[in-house]
Amino acid sequence: MIRSKLPLVGSTIFTTMSKMAVDFQAINLAQGFPNFAVDERLIEIIQKNLHGNFHQYAPMAGSPLLIEQICKLTLAQYHRTLLSTEVLITSGATQAIFTCIQALVHSKDEVIIIDPAYDCYDPAITLVGAMPVHVAMEVDFTIDWNKVEQLVNSKTKMLIVNNPHNPSGKIWNMNDLNAVSMILEKHPQLLLLSDEVYEYITFENAHLSTHRLTTFLDRLIVISSFGKTFHITGWKLGYLVAPENLMVEIKKVHQFLVFSVNHLAQQSLSEYLNEVDVNSLGAFYQEKRNYFRTLLEKSRFELLPSEGTYFQVVDYKQISSKSDIEFSKELVQKNGVAAIPMSVFYEQQAQQNLLRFCFAKDNFTLEQAAEKLCKI
Repeated sequence: MIRSKLPLVGSTIFTTMSKMAVDFQAINLAQGFPNFAVDERLIEIIQKNLHGNFHQYAPMAGSPLLIEQICKLTLAQYHRTLLSTEVLITSGATQAIFTCIQALVHSKDEVIIIDPAYDCYDPAITLVGAMPVHVAMEVDFTIDWNKVEQLVNSKTKMLIVNNPHNPSGKIWNMNDLNAVSMILEKHPQLLLLSDEVYEYITFENAHLSTHRLTTFLDRLIVISSFGKTFHITGWKLGYLVAPENLMVEIKKVHQFLVFSVNHLAQQSLSEYLNEVDVNSLGAFYQEKRNYFRTLLEKSRFELLPSEGTYFQVVDYKQISSKSDIEFSKELVQKNGVAAIPMSVFYEQQAQQNLLRFCFAKDNFTLEQAAEKLCKI
């Protein structure tokens, strides 16, 4: 008899909803991946590199050329100068997060998670024998940092934050950044793991990165994702930035998880970064967001603000009193559109009548989905 290390974990809601979308031939606005073409320049680069010598292992920490480009990008975007030894290329952001928790969090430690939260945080903490400590955002998806600070004690090893925030689409302001700074100052044992995979997908207001916390760089780990940035989620390519004293431990775990990451993809991205302007991505997705919101104006869904990411949260309380899980399944079966119920992102699944749609789709897909949603 096998005793599960994750007894409460089954198939994720993303797997469930995507399978239902296939089974019922529904439009999949549930899982967060784009369905439009990748930049042709990137395709041309990788086709060229297919004939190069990039089919064997890359260096464990990553391609030196790609690391150099990340250092340039971080300097240009955040005015932070990095050493090459402070960057690690990972097999996606999820592997980066898992690796950091495995390397830095010990049994009996506590880690604070702010709900609604990406679903990989909690299992990674549980697997090392540590204690996930959840605190919920406010109803408007702002964070009461006093509640967060009250949970920090001598056992608290790490605080995990996510900005721009998935699933809500909320982004931080300076008050949030200052509040985190005060918590770090008050608790010198605390590490900050900052999940910033949607850093280049913000709209009216700019992304405020934790890279700005210059006083606390010795305790800061920042997670980024090329998959999200360049809508190449299937490449599973991300990176993390951490100080050398933490990176030594992180690399110890990384080498036994994946050792190194796809060499061909790393080489291609190192060249692509010379040609692409990451600052144009916000406007691209803002147009998507605005178009989707316009299409849903005549629906009975209430559209909540979307300040960043490629997700739109809606309130369906004018349509149904069913739980969000029940309603999302009904939406697939009867109305032909798949969404993600928001309650699954919480430790305690409070009923909020909220769904998350992904608008990183071509216009035809958005139009077809909106037509169905407006008939409800």
